[in-house]
Amino acid sequence: MKPATLAVFAFLGIAGGAPAGAYPIDCAILLCMAGGFPASAECSAAKAEVIRRITPWPVEPPLQLWRCPMGISAEDAALAGIALPQLGPDGLTPEVRAYRDAMEIYHVRFTRAFDRDTGEYFQDGTQVGTYGEEGSFAWRYGSFANGPEWLAGAVGGKRVPITECVSEDREGGCRRYEIIRYENRGRWPVTRGVAFRYRDHTGAVHDEFVRY
Repeated sequence: MKPATLAVFAFLGIAGGAPAGAYPIDCAILLCMAGGFPASAECSAAKAEVIRRITPWPVEPPLQLWRCPMGISAEDAALAGIALPQLGPDGLTPEVRAYRDAMEIYHVRFTRAFDRDTGEYFQDGTQVGTYGEEGSFAWRYGSFANGPEWLAGAVGGKRVPITECVSEDREGGCRRYEIIRYENRGRWPVTRGVAFRYRDHTGAVHDEFVRY
């Protein structure tokens, strides 16, 4: 077992061999997420709870560590072979915080439409979910179009180049275009749902998207 994973078990004050289902659901979510949600009844239930939370309405934080009772005694830490965890202002150890902060959460609300006079236009009301230094969760303004590349793949869309004219011909037409940036586009005119990405204890990333 990797040291970071062992530190998570120790932080929760539990033994590594105990099943995830033996603990409150948010403790189980943390443990199963660290393992990449392996195929088991306990982790299937934990993942189902995550999906339920990010299925509107309302959209809840997928991981709510304030609902997970935590702590470990000095004796148990010694038995586990690790130093007693040092907790931050959010009540978490660096190892547990790393799992939480590696999560990326997007409430995607993106519409592509056409106007007879102005042509194609977009409405992007996407929000980004973030955890604060003290562990609180909040939504802030974000963007699907200008979001990370993985977000386009998660919703079944694609990344497209945005170009601008850098050289005109004598008639005023464009002779040469250059790519100035890339933006995300959905597969369908309307993309609505919640996407989130997390890392397991190996560093591998996993994406989920719940459409509504």
